[in-house]
Amino acid sequence: MNIQEILREVGIIPVIRLTDPNGAAPLARALSRGGLPAAEITFRSDAAEESIRRAAKEAPDVFVCAGTVLDVPTAERAVDAGAKAIVSPGLNPAVVEWCLLHGVPVVPGIATPSEAEAAMRLGLDFVKLFPAEAVGGVKMLKALAGPYADLKFMPTGGISPKNVGEYLAQKNVVCCGGSWLAPEALISAGKFDEIEALAREAADLAKKR
Repeated sequence: MNIQEILREVGIIPVIRLTDPNGAAPLARALSRGGLPAAEITFRSDAAEESIRRAAKEAPDVFVCAGTVLDVPTAERAVDAGAKAIVSPGLNPAVVEWCLLHGVPVVPGIATPSEAEAAMRLGLDFVKLFPAEAVGGVKMLKALAGPYADLKFMPTGGISPKNVGEYLAQKNVVCCGGSWLAPEALISAGKFDEIEALAREAADLAKKR
């Protein structure tokens, strides 16, 4: 399966900030047990690279993505650590071109029609709408569906259990990114059973699309 097929099957992708890599593997396993075998581990802390390495090695059934990848060296580190895809908040042509050259799935962020066209010129048909709610949310997705019928999205930013169903109902949405699924407080406290429960609730929402 390609990245769109994999992430569509999962439906809701947990967006995670880890400050201690020791939590990476148990977190990934908890998400998988809950029915969400995918994770976007963001480069928003010094623990990101090692967290990706441990999650990828110790939870091989989980599709581990690296998030907040802002430059090529970070993309290289992420892939070397075991990331199966690169996700970024914006559209950096250098990162996209490096990923395409090395056969690494990449999902850059866009927020405007001009950025959508720039992504398409780079050969992409799957991007991240970010920050989704702030740039119009579902209304923006509906507006983009007209002129860019072949472009698919992973909206992220402001997604919650209250609105994720409406996002997933859009024909141009593959999946949604959700940061509510792995709160730092639960990770730090080792409450992976509670994270598993959150994942199970989200997986049930995704099945209703």
